[in-house]
Amino acid sequence: MGLYFYTYMLIFLSLYIHCSTVNSRSLDHISLAPSLAPEPAPSPEIQLSPRVFDVRSFGSVGDGVTDDTEGFKMAWDSACQSDKPSILLVPKHYSFLIQSTIFTGSCGNSVVFQIEGTIMAPDGPSVWPKGMSKRQWLVFYRVNGMSLQGGGVIDGKGEKWWDLPCKPHKGPNGTTLPGPCDSPVTIRFFMSTNVSVKGIKVKNSPQFNFRFDGCNGVHIDSLNIKAPSLSPNTDGIHIENTNDVTIYNSLISNGDDCVSIGAGSYNVDIKNITCGPSHGISIGSLGMRNTRACVSNITVTDSVIRHSDNGVRIKTWQGGFGSVSKVKFYNIHMDNVRNPIMIDQYYCQTKGGCRNQTAAVHISDISYEKIRGTYDARSPAMHLGCSNSVPCTNLTFYDVELMPSQGQIMATPFCWNAYGALQTLTIPPIFCLLEGNPESVPDTEIDQC
Repeated sequence: MGLYFYTYMLIFLSLYIHCSTVNSRSLDHISLAPSLAPEPAPSPEIQLSPRVFDVRSFGSVGDGVTDDTEGFKMAWDSACQSDKPSILLVPKHYSFLIQSTIFTGSCGNSVVFQIEGTIMAPDGPSVWPKGMSKRQWLVFYRVNGMSLQGGGVIDGKGEKWWDLPCKPHKGPNGTTLPGPCDSPVTIRFFMSTNVSVKGIKVKNSPQFNFRFDGCNGVHIDSLNIKAPSLSPNTDGIHIENTNDVTIYNSLISNGDDCVSIGAGSYNVDIKNITCGPSHGISIGSLGMRNTRACVSNITVTDSVIRHSDNGVRIKTWQGGFGSVSKVKFYNIHMDNVRNPIMIDQYYCQTKGGCRNQTAAVHISDISYEKIRGTYDARSPAMHLGCSNSVPCTNLTFYDVELMPSQGQIMATPFCWNAYGALQTLTIPPIFCLLEGNPESVPDTEIDQC
């Protein structure tokens, strides 16, 4: 009995001490009721996988002979009307013959036009369908957020278009004959926004390779454009009334301007372009038939121009009005270029010359910095031919070094009514540049821009 008694007493004392300790605690040390379990974090939005529309699923054959136009149209319509992101696929190892076609937006989603195979144009004007426009081939109209990309090829089949009688013949004294002269632009974007073009190879375009009209937000990267140096009017990339444009990391070899910037274009950034043989990188031509032209905020940087008729050029017609302003050419290497730096306000395409006029597009705030390399000494390294009545103003030169590609004789730079400043000594020296500003610049509706 004694053992049970002592065991009972020990249990009693333990309970007494525990209760006393709990009662002596302040309320601050009493555990609160457990809080409710946290609600699970909202799950991230599920990314919709793009739906693939292979043109072969819509009847396109891809043998390079069968007309695959209708299959492409149906694939585009299906991709454009899809309720989730879409890929229109042009698969590898197939060649698709396509007639002149307009791909129309706006689409209900983002569409990727993925070219991995080859798209071919009809082989020349004789097989171009009657009733179809000969001015354009593949047109994207009112598309938004579209990407044209891939490692494939677009073949414009331009050889027979270049040999039309109305085009300059390839002889030393090129002549033309009367007759129909329309030739198709290979790819045209019209009134479109947020467009991306990347990685495509384009060859043998009948006329311009790419043309952007009335577009906003154009992003071009890693294009490879190729046509013979004597192919007429095969501009690589032309923009008109288009703004917020980037053109990066591309190779362009053709028979006209690598990049041409037309009226109504602004905020254009060109970087890391290898250009040539070609006619160089041009702003213009502007002001044709006494029209207004406004171009501003253009930069061309970190690029190479080789074996070309021109380097960086601004060209305007007599009689136009408006302005070209805020243009920067920076870190450009010239390799045997005939006219590395050129302003031509007497641009004319007729052999008899064009009539001199009092109105002109005003050119101002143009800078040339780190322009180096070699030039073909048949022409001066710098040609600054400005209007008689509306001088060029605020032209600046810094670290410009251009040497003749052969021989030691340097052609003297040419200036006419050009005002600006030499921030460093140039090679060759531009002694003809007028210092400061002209006494007055005629008010020729410049402020309309």
